[in-house]
Amino acid sequence: MDLITFLQAAFLGLVEGLTEFLPVSSTGHLILLIDLLGFQGPPGKMFEIVIQLGAILAVVWIYRMKIFTVTRGVFTEPAAQKFTINLVLAFLPAMVIGVFAYDFIKGVLFSPWVVSVALIVGGIAILIIERMQKVARYHAPEEIPWPRALAIGFFQCIAMIPGVSRSGATIMGALLVGVERRAAAEFSFLLAIPTMLAATTYDLYKNRDVLTSDNLAIIAVGFLSAFLVAFAVVRTVLNFISKHGYAPFAIYRIVIGLIMLAVLTLRP
Repeated sequence: MDLITFLQAAFLGLVEGLTEFLPVSSTGHLILLIDLLGFQGPPGKMFEIVIQLGAILAVVWIYRMKIFTVTRGVFTEPAAQKFTINLVLAFLPAMVIGVFAYDFIKGVLFSPWVVSVALIVGGIAILIIERMQKVARYHAPEEIPWPRALAIGFFQCIAMIPGVSRSGATIMGALLVGVERRAAAEFSFLLAIPTMLAATTYDLYKNRDVLTSDNLAIIAVGFLSAFLVAFAVVRTVLNFISKHGYAPFAIYRIVIGLIMLAVLTLRP
């Protein structure tokens, strides 16, 4: 692999770190940029999935004290038990559906056309949900009732369509079931940990026969870049969302989607 490929991998990792926790679809951005750059990464869309783990591990570090507290109290503390059950319930739909829909998702949906349309439709949906947002009833992840945590998990499954945004789908789903804006974002970030760990592990297993040292080196560059950038931006994202909501991201999605549709249509 040449230097250009490694520089592209680092740039794509930067984009992943910036977009993973915004409701703009990190996977969608990666698919569009990989197509535009002509990036020759590992086969099977493996690069796009695995470098997301770098961003997720940044969240593990940032929330390490909460994770430690929950782990320590999972057998004794009611709040820790409630939070753990909510996380498991919200994770289950994606785990089950992801296994059965894996080949269809990778073979059919990982397309710049699908991403562009999903960005636009998702942006419009965010604007609508922002307007119809309920009065917040739950101000922390452990306050969310179990059926509503499961409902958030089904919203997360919509994000299996590239361009929808995993964080966007879970946050919007949480808002619709009455979770306060900041708590919705935090629950989405923490839900990303088991979801992306499972997705990365399964993706590596499915593509184990095509892994090479060059592939692993490219993934490592993107992974490290995503980790460092995500670590720098997560708290900024939370503060911005708390003050400004999600409408700016919705407008951004619609604009980028329209631009990409124009580029794809005019491209020879």
